[in-house]
Amino acid sequence: MRLSDLAKERIRQNAALPPPDADGLLTLHATTTDRPLADRLRAMLAAAYGKALTLSQEMELVRAADERLDRKAARDATLETWLRDRAFRQHCVLFRQRPFLWQVWDGGRDGFSAFLLYHRLDKAALEKLTYTLLGDWIAQMKAAGRTAEEGWARQLEQRLVAILEGEKPYDIFVRWKSLARQPIGWEPDLDDGVRLNIRPFVEAGVLRDTPKINWNKDRGSDPSSAPWFHLGPNYGEAKGARINGHHLTLAEKRDARAKAKS
Repeated sequence: MRLSDLAKERIRQNAALPPPDADGLLTLHATTTDRPLADRLRAMLAAAYGKALTLSQEMELVRAADERLDRKAARDATLETWLRDRAFRQHCVLFRQRPFLWQVWDGGRDGFSAFLLYHRLDKAALEKLTYTLLGDWIAQMKAAGRTAEEGWARQLEQRLVAILEGEKPYDIFVRWKSLARQPIGWEPDLDDGVRLNIRPFVEAGVLRDTPKINWNKDRGSDPSSAPWFHLGPNYGEAKGARINGHHLTLAEKRDARAKAKS
């Protein structure tokens, strides 16, 4: 591949950055194996700038992001508060409401929160988040007598389990795939795109902010050979309408897979 001198320089600079996270699970609090996300971000910034940034320099970066993406400066410009409260929303704006970093939280200001790298968020990663990272947090809150935080986290745990299981309305529906090829539980196909795969997280209400995504029908019409050509009339539309907001039960999917194998 022919690359420009600038591209080669950027590749060289990126190679000097700290290694990426193996599972793409980035908790805001420290775990047994990882530092808090703000500290990990500081290490990344130090590598990028060639030296550790001062607090005022960090705050300048945060204010620049706030002013560019929120059109206003927040009162608290620390990395910790920015990551907790504003980074995900700004990420959605920057990437036109198709985020590849998803922030999950339990709804509490001092509760559990983590960023998930969508491209590595397979079933094993979501299970680790649910049962290991969040489970450890629940144990810490219980041991510390923080009943409110424990309660918030247990509710998040239940919602993540629902996404893992994938019963409607926490299922993924892909209108260009037959019933037998629909995902069962959390088994996303990256090629189906963020818009479809993020929907269970939106339905479960576990994201820090809700991306502005439209799951209504798409423009145009599907041919009669399309697997969901006859779905339109169920939603007051004509046959061939490209419906995205449909839900399927686990029983329907499992039965279709069993029949396809027989």
